[in-house]
Amino acid sequence: MTNRPRLALACAACVGIALSLLPLHVDAQKTDRAKTLGTKLMCMCGCGQILTQCNHINCPSSGHMLKELDADIAKGEADDLIVQDFVQKYGEKVMSEPPAKGFNSIAWYIPGVAFAIGLGIVVTLIRLWRQRDVARLATVSGAPPVPPTADSELRDIQLERAKRQVDRETEE
Repeated sequence: MTNRPRLALACAACVGIALSLLPLHVDAQKTDRAKTLGTKLMCMCGCGQILTQCNHINCPSSGHMLKELDADIAKGEADDLIVQDFVQKYGEKVMSEPPAKGFNSIAWYIPGVAFAIGLGIVVTLIRLWRQRDVARLATVSGAPPVPPTADSELRDIQLERAKRQVDRETEE
C-alpha cells in the first residue's frame, strides 16, 4: 500500500512537468472578436508578424500579449479601447496598419497616385512613339507628314504607301 501514494505522486509530478513544457494554451484565437482584434495588432518580439499569427516557439511577447487581449475581452471593453490600451503600452508600432490620419494618411494615397502617374507616363510615351514612327515612315515615302489631327483613314492610306515605298527601296 505504501507504493501507491508514491506512484500517484510520481505520476502527478510527470504530468506537471509535461504540462509546464508544453507551449502556453492561448484562448485569444477562439472568438471572432479576438481574431479581429488580434489582426489589428503586431507581435512585439520583432518578428514583424500579426499578433494572432506569430509562430515563434516560446515567443516572449505573443503569449503575454494574447493573455492581455483575452483579459480585456473578458472585461467587456470596447474594441477601440482595447487597441488604445495596447498603443499606450507598446507605442504606435503595435498597430498592424497605420492610422489614416495626419502624416500617416500619405501611406494610403501614395500607391494609387504613383500608379496613376506611371500609367499616364506609359500612355504618353506610347502615343509619342506611334506618332514618331508614322511621321518617319511618311518622310521616307516622300509624302507630306501626317498631321496629328488627320482622320485615321487618311493616315492608314499614307502609312500603307510608306510601307510599299520602303519595301521597294529595300528590294533594290
